[in-house]
Amino acid sequence: MPVYNERATLEEIVRWVRNVDLTVDPDGTNELLHGPIHIEREIVIIDDGSTDGTREILDRWKAEAPPDMQIIYHERNGGKGAALRTGFTHATGDIVVVQDADLEYDPRDYVKLLVPLLEGRAPVIYGSRFLGGPRSAMSLTHTLGNRLLTVITNILYGTSLTDMETCYKCFRRDVIADIKLRSRRFEIEPEITAKILKRGYSIFEVPISYNGREFHEGKKITWRDGFVAVRTLIKYRFVE
Repeated sequence: MPVYNERATLEEIVRWVRNVDLTVDPDGTNELLHGPIHIEREIVIIDDGSTDGTREILDRWKAEAPPDMQIIYHERNGGKGAALRTGFTHATGDIVVVQDADLEYDPRDYVKLLVPLLEGRAPVIYGSRFLGGPRSAMSLTHTLGNRLLTVITNILYGTSLTDMETCYKCFRRDVIADIKLRSRRFEIEPEITAKILKRGYSIFEVPISYNGREFHEGKKITWRDGFVAVRTLIKYRFVE
């Protein structure tokens, strides 16, 4: 969970993550899963140089030393990509799910991500905001931007994704562990996707819910990041 100036939402999103039931019950319909499977959770929070009081919340949690939580501090803001790279190196579980610290994505969707991964359908599962799940209206600019970036991804990498920019990316840890990531900001999303696809891994998508926020509510990604994302997709199509 990368965190930057999320004092208003941090406590609530961590409560959501902790309260979600991570019991995967295949109901006997899939021969690869036999009976309910309970997933142990580990919450890895990377504070990326917050200045709004977020760190005071994290300091309190760190003093309490919860057994299910790691808290890592960046002294200066490096960007979402820098925070995710740190998080990937500290995660110890067999499965990694990316969770933003705002309230746009609902952790109750974790089970949707986990089931196809545990069934062996694919080593990488993306939660798509464009497969019919419940969601608040996304602005036209963000909708078109997301669609365009996904189309460019599909053309360059020969896939058929519906939502490359989704936060909800779920992997087996061995998939991501030895991929060298370089991005510091929001271009981490296309870099992760590009390098996963270039290694020949398939990506399975599931519908998720989405409650988008606007800039006045703290949304940080802008149209400028879209141009960087296109450049990143093209770059990693031809270089490692």
